[in-house]
Amino acid sequence: MFVQGPVPGFRLLLVILISAALIAADARFDKLTPVRSTLSTGLAPVYWLGNAPYRFSDWFSGLFVSRDDLQSENEELKARMLILERRALKYAALASENNELRRLLNSSEVLDDRVIVGEVVGVSPDPFSHEIIINKGDSDGVTRGQAVLDAEGLMGQIIQTSQFTSRVLLVSDSSHAVPVEVVRNGLRSVLLGNGETDELDLVHVPDTADIREGDTLVSSGLGGRFPRGYPVAAVSQITKESGEPFVTIRAVPKALLNHSRMVLVVFQPETRDRAEADSPAAFEEEAN
Repeated sequence: MFVQGPVPGFRLLLVILISAALIAADARFDKLTPVRSTLSTGLAPVYWLGNAPYRFSDWFSGLFVSRDDLQSENEELKARMLILERRALKYAALASENNELRRLLNSSEVLDDRVIVGEVVGVSPDPFSHEIIINKGDSDGVTRGQAVLDAEGLMGQIIQTSQFTSRVLLVSDSSHAVPVEVVRNGLRSVLLGNGETDELDLVHVPDTADIREGDTLVSSGLGGRFPRGYPVAAVSQITKESGEPFVTIRAVPKALLNHSRMVLVVFQPETRDRAEADSPAAFEEEAN
């Protein structure tokens, strides 16, 4: 388009007009989502190749593990399994009691949301955008808006899907917000990302509110985007300024945003039913 010719100014104007039209079509009418999804599907092999060195090094190091190390690891895993089995029995009893209370209160009997396990295969190179790419997509029934967790807490939500991968916006991104509540007293507020992976901002909390350092914040479920009750952050600092109606509160994310490789994609009842119809095999595998 920029090769020297008789009317280079016209070519530049044409490029500007086409760019403006594409930006407007994407921002106002969401017309480029299928194109973006197709490009992401085509880039899936690139993500897998980028993750290949880690897989190869992990496989190669496993070739030189001694028999004693394997036995020691096996014993440790057995001990952990016994602990988890004990906890599972306890949780099963609590779940049964909770379901009974829900029935008495004429509430929903659904206790747990269905999840599938995914792996992080890429990270956004943009330093101002906190996004990761996971190896679950349309073929697994994943849709935009689903919550993503790691073993510690809420990581973010799906913002774009392709056939085999999905893009996840982390809670630390400056454009991300999560409705939360304090476990101790049920105080509700909104937790905002500020571009820092180890810090979040709790906003609109009046200076008379009962909130303390160390309080655990969980998703409140308001808005229907995030399931209720998942750990999000812990209050780390409270600053009260004289004359200000609200306090400045900092919180530390529960999820290991920069370290977790395995994640859980949460299917709430409405998305779960739709995903099971689209990809029942994935849910059969997860259930087993």
